[in-house]
Amino acid sequence: MPPRSTPTERQRRLGVELRKMRTAAGMTTAHAAGLLGVPRTNVPNMESGRSGISPERVRTLASNYGCVDEPLVEALAAMAAEREKGWWEAYRDQGQLPVSFLDIAEMEWHCVRLRIAVTVHLPGLLQTEDHARAVFRAVIPPLPAPDVDVRVAHRMDRQQALDRPEPPAIEVIVHEAALRMEFGGAGVARRQLEHIVCVAERPNVAVRVIPFKAGSFPGAGQSVVYAESAVPQLDTVELDSTHGPEFIDSELQLRKYRAQLDAAASVALAPEQSREFIRGLALDL
Repeated sequence: MPPRSTPTERQRRLGVELRKMRTAAGMTTAHAAGLLGVPRTNVPNMESGRSGISPERVRTLASNYGCVDEPLVEALAAMAAEREKGWWEAYRDQGQLPVSFLDIAEMEWHCVRLRIAVTVHLPGLLQTEDHARAVFRAVIPPLPAPDVDVRVAHRMDRQQALDRPEPPAIEVIVHEAALRMEFGGAGVARRQLEHIVCVAERPNVAVRVIPFKAGSFPGAGQSVVYAESAVPQLDTVELDSTHGPEFIDSELQLRKYRAQLDAAASVALAPEQSREFIRGLALDL
């Protein structure tokens, strides 16, 4: 099978972790390839995510590198075992969306917990179709109508993560400013708030509001999505920007964003209070 031209973020991450193991062992790619009995180029291709790897080979590499972190090795082997295409791959086959949009969907689908903090835009997992459409219509340069339709459809499809057999635990910390933004007008905004309350009543979803009166808190100007994996070494942070999402996985940065989310949570209302707060905003529209 020829190397992949554009590995997904998850495939890239698997390769990154294998490279970390090899470099921690002080081993060259040539040495690692020799132990596997494969051409030297196979190892760089696996470490870049351009080539697939079997779970058995992940375990062999980990053994060759002297890695004794069994939970990490098994989590990586499980990633390598993923062969079925996710629903988002249909969009990739059609070439209608930036690949980063699909990486976000893949991250949400495979995580075990999501911690989200937003100050202006509501999380895609909580958006109604009308709200999402208003958001995508307010970009520069304007998107053609068919492109808006595809982006809205993809955003709605992302919400399948809420209904998968073992859905992730989700904590959303949302600032009052985001809740008061009337994308699409008062009617759309009211239905959006009512939808958030409905989703927040799910047992695996907690929505917590930071009211204006809470004042300052770390990370107030930044939206953060922290996706927890089966093991903490595979956690990922996704940051939004006008140029597309950025994925971060260094332990130093992960630690910083965990602290930032904890600080935001410390000034947010409790889930039940937050639902009542949102209901009140909806009644005012």
